[in-house]
Amino acid sequence: MLAPVKDDALKRLNYLAGHLDGVRRMIEADAYCVDVLKQTHAVRRAIEKLELLMLDGHLRSCVVDGVREGREEEVLGELLELYEVANR
Repeated sequence: MLAPVKDDALKRLNYLAGHLDGVRRMIEADAYCVDVLKQTHAVRRAIEKLELLMLDGHLRSCVVDGVREGREEEVLGELLELYEVANR
């Protein structure tokens, strides 16, 4: 994994952990459901951004390296598997 991607991913994960803790506290405090749902939506969007960051980093490093090393079929198989997982 590229160092800048790793650093950004870890920052985003720390943000997500804090955000999830906040959602837990809201639920424990019987916060208004709509307010909790707005926060869970924000968490979901943050996860989507993390996934996009990870995918971009993977395409720019691991996929390129795999093709250069002659592992095109393996790389394509992994990408197809990832696509299938994302669309379940």
